[in-house]
Amino acid sequence: MKIVVLVGGVGGARFLLGVKTALGLPAIGAGDSPHEVTALVNTGDDVWMHGLRICPDLDTCMYTLGGGIDSVRGWGHAGETWVVKDELAAYGAEPTWFGLGDKDIATHLIRSRMLRAGYPLSAVTEALCDRWQPGVRLLPMTDDRVETHVVIDDPDQPEQHKAIHFQEWWVRYQADRPAHSIVSVGADEAKPGPGVLEALAEADLVLFAPSNPVVSVGTTLGVPGVREALRKSTAKVVGISPIIGGKALRGMADACLTAIGVETSAEAVGRHYGARSDGGVLDGWLVAPEDHDVTVPGVQVRAVPLLMSDVDATAAMVREAFEVAGVSVD
Repeated sequence: MKIVVLVGGVGGARFLLGVKTALGLPAIGAGDSPHEVTALVNTGDDVWMHGLRICPDLDTCMYTLGGGIDSVRGWGHAGETWVVKDELAAYGAEPTWFGLGDKDIATHLIRSRMLRAGYPLSAVTEALCDRWQPGVRLLPMTDDRVETHVVIDDPDQPEQHKAIHFQEWWVRYQADRPAHSIVSVGADEAKPGPGVLEALAEADLVLFAPSNPVVSVGTTLGVPGVREALRKSTAKVVGISPIIGGKALRGMADACLTAIGVETSAEAVGRHYGARSDGGVLDGWLVAPEDHDVTVPGVQVRAVPLLMSDVDATAAMVREAFEVAGVSVD
């Protein structure tokens, strides 16, 4: 079976561990299997820092599936050190609010060197995965430069608005400055990355990880051609709610939803995605038991445990998605 998963960073990476386990694959690393998992990874969070191209979601997926993630933080290398970060701070180099670990810098150096040599991001990602062997095909949503920006009140001139990179809003300000809007800069001119449309066309099942519906899954759907390919796919599309009992599972998805005028609830997010039968993108929608009364017109809703407390619990959630889609991995 061919499964395609739309993912963001930490939550998406952990969800992929469950997908692999549900298919009988080893959660960490590669393994022999007749099944194929392809992850369409958000690149809207990507940013240049200190002359290096940082791809947080791609790297988090790669490190997690390859066994090198810091399991406590959920991002970056295990056993990381911060010598270069401290030296940059000693020089007063900006930005001081974004920290790069020493091991992580090696990944960014290789990526940046290859990008400057003319390799597309998809080829760079494939080369980096040769080391980590994630057991999942990681495809950037696009090779083009797309960056998510957030419009907030200008701290220096409160009566005016200012657009800042998503990373600054998310990491520096912890999303505590109300966002007037969220914009994918460059998305209108972007093309789906190599293999993206083909993966959707050939898929037996498409899953939306419980990633941020605005700046992770939503950004990927915003690349011209992706939403259309998804709607034309013969595969069922099942999403997993990132909201449980009116609260975001992880991060500050509630702030992103507020910015686009969507209530922080499993029902509102499901309706935001909408039914494929009515111009949306979903066939099925998994919600938590406390949200059992959720309804999304035209979408099969099932209440199941959604906490990714461990790989087995996540795999059980994925198997529920298989059942909703009516597919079997036997």
